[in-house]
Amino acid sequence: QVQLVESGGGLVQAGGSLRLSCAVSGLTINNYDLGWFRQAPGKEREFVAAIGWSGANTYYVDSVKGRFTISMDNVKNTLYLQMNSLKPEDTAVYYCAAVKKGGESLYYPRSYDYWGQGTQVTVSS
Repeated sequence: QVQLVESGGGLVQAGGSLRLSCAVSGLTINNYDLGWFRQAPGKEREFVAAIGWSGANTYYVDSVKGRFTISMDNVKNTLYLQMNSLKPEDTAVYYCAAVKKGGESLYYPRSYDYWGQGTQVTVSS
């Protein structure tokens, strides 16, 4: 059974930092492309960042470039999202997701097969 479990969310002031983790079980992440998405109230789920199965390629939405860093630890089978210089508009529930390598575009939620339950990130102004 595949499980993705996010942690690390919370309440932080604007300009602060958080590190999200996504612990994966039931699959080996170095055979999967991985992504982070977020969903704010009343809005659609949007792409934040993705990392290819080898860890060599990373992708970011323009609004987080230079502030967020996606990474993976194959030994711990865990995905991370380091978020710095947080802004109130980053407030959302953050989800991690996985898809077998070589699939469709990583920018779209429909491309992913497995999802975590989400972790809330709230940035106060």
